[in-house]
Amino acid sequence: MVEVEEEGIRKGVDLLRRCDEMVSKLGLFSSNETKDDVSTANLKYLLVPYYLGEMTEKVAQEDRIPVLKSSQDHLKEFIYICEALELISEDELELSRQKQPDTMANRRAQKVARFKRQKAAETKLLEIKERKERRRRSLRAAALSAPIEAGEEDAFEDDGEEEREAWLATISLALCKAFDLLDMLKKEEEMLLAVKERKTKDGNAFAREMLDERTKRAEAWHHNAANRAPYSKPADPITCATFAQDVIEGRASVSQAHEHKHQPLIFGPASLVGGRLTSERERMAAQVFQPSYRLPTMSIEEAGLHLHNFLSTPASCSSTVNGHPTNSAKRLNRPSVSAASSS
Repeated sequence: MVEVEEEGIRKGVDLLRRCDEMVSKLGLFSSNETKDDVSTANLKYLLVPYYLGEMTEKVAQEDRIPVLKSSQDHLKEFIYICEALELISEDELELSRQKQPDTMANRRAQKVARFKRQKAAETKLLEIKERKERRRRSLRAAALSAPIEAGEEDAFEDDGEEEREAWLATISLALCKAFDLLDMLKKEEEMLLAVKERKTKDGNAFAREMLDERTKRAEAWHHNAANRAPYSKPADPITCATFAQDVIEGRASVSQAHEHKHQPLIFGPASLVGGRLTSERERMAAQVFQPSYRLPTMSIEEAGLHLHNFLSTPASCSSTVNGHPTNSAKRLNRPSVSAASSS
């Protein structure tokens, strides 16, 4: 829906731009003329720059500053033509020519005066519309009661002057809106230029501030974690291999509670996809393709821990073979290689 609306706005801008070019080529208006010199049929074409500026302002574009400048140029062109043709009221000209300080009181006075002229133009257009409607009803009633002779239509529809008044009121209303829109676009352009200048001056200062803030938070988190480490409970070993390495290097004791669970390797589909066996049926399906040889019952780390326990007990110094102590075990305080292998 938004894309359709934007496409319609762009098409409208293109058509209005073509119409403005044709009006300029035809030379319908001259700076040497006044509003009395312009025909009623050509008054409507005075509104082309106004509608072009109003439509251009609605164009969606990433860089909005060129859009604002183009819209202001069209509105200024409309105001300039109306001023040359003496279509702007004296009050508006005096307010625009006075070099008064831009204070809240002055802006409020301008808005109040402009609002009054806008309401007067709207009231004038409404009165003209009502008069046309009454005349149309009277003409319809007269046509039903008696036939209208040739040439009498102009007597009922002699609204040439009324049409001129309607177009002049429409232009006056457009002037009020053009002044308000021009002020708004100027303020928006000033704000965008200030933001752009600040970004150019500061560069990536905002991004650097955000990065520094995140770095400070990370450093504070690591500092607090280091302070809590001596008083907090250490994490459980990840695997048996890490626990065995801690035992060998003296960072842990064998007597510490640690579960050494060794799951036999599964060569089924579940192992291929890395999934978990959540049911007995899945486990049985995963064990369909198994090797023909016997799988190990413990890992290398667990075997090392068993050997460590065996060597650390005093009873292991008098190892026996078939119930009799071996001579090598008597001579040495450690079991022989064959005894260790047989055990």
